[in-house]
Amino acid sequence: MTDPTRVLIVDDERPIRRALSLNLRARGYDVVEADTGESALEAIATTKPALMLLDLGLPGIDGLEVIDAVRGWSTVPIIVLTVRDDEISKVAALNAGADDYVTKPFGMAELLARLRATLRRVQQTDDQQAPTIQTASFRLDVANRRAQRVDGSGRDTGEVRLTPTEWAIVDHLARHRGRLVTQRQLLEAVWGPHYDPDPNLLRVHMAHIRRKLEANPSRPAHFLTEPGMGFRFETGD
Repeated sequence: MTDPTRVLIVDDERPIRRALSLNLRARGYDVVEADTGESALEAIATTKPALMLLDLGLPGIDGLEVIDAVRGWSTVPIIVLTVRDDEISKVAALNAGADDYVTKPFGMAELLARLRATLRRVQQTDDQQAPTIQTASFRLDVANRRAQRVDGSGRDTGEVRLTPTEWAIVDHLARHRGRLVTQRQLLEAVWGPHYDPDPNLLRVHMAHIRRKLEANPSRPAHFLTEPGMGFRFETGD
C-alpha cells in the first residue's frame, strides 16, 4: 500500500483552504496547510509535499517570493491560484518557476485536472529513452532528470534546475529529436488532452527552457521553433 500523495495548500483565506482541503482529502490526498509565505517555506522543508497550490497575495513574503525562494533548492511542482488574471502576473509567476496558473474563481474539476496533469509530468518516464543526451552547451540525464551545463570540452560546469513542466517539455521534444512536434501535440503530451491550457504557458515555458539551456537563447541551436507549425529539438551533432 502506497502513501497518499501530499499536497501543500498555501492561502491566507481560511474558507479557501478548507474547501480545497475537503475536496482533496475526499479524493485520497494527504493535505498540509499554510497561511503565510514563511510558513509555506517551512512546510516544504519539513513535510516534503508532492505538489504545492500557492496563492500569490500572501501576507509577509508574497507568492512570487515564495516561488523564487523554493526554486533555489527544490523542484516541487507549483500551481498558482490567484485572482490576478493579467498576462504580466501570469508571465511573472511562470518565469519565477511556477508550473501552472489557475485564476480564481475556478471550478474544482478544472483544478483537479490540472493537479493530476502536473503530477503526471513528475512521474513521466520512458524506458526506451537514451540515458543521456549531449549537446555542445548542456547534457541531459533523462533517467535521473538532471541537466548540466558543459564547457567546450564537455566538462560539467553546473547543474540547471528545470521545473517538472519544463522537464516534460524537454523530455517529449528530446524523445522526438530531429522531428517536428506540433504545438497541439506538445500541449496534449504535457498538459493532457482533456483541457486547454492558457496559450501563454507553452510560450513562456519554452522561453524559460532556452534561457536555462541554450548558449544563446535569442538564437537557439537546440530548441527550435518552426513558425506556424511547432517545435523541434536538435542535438547539433
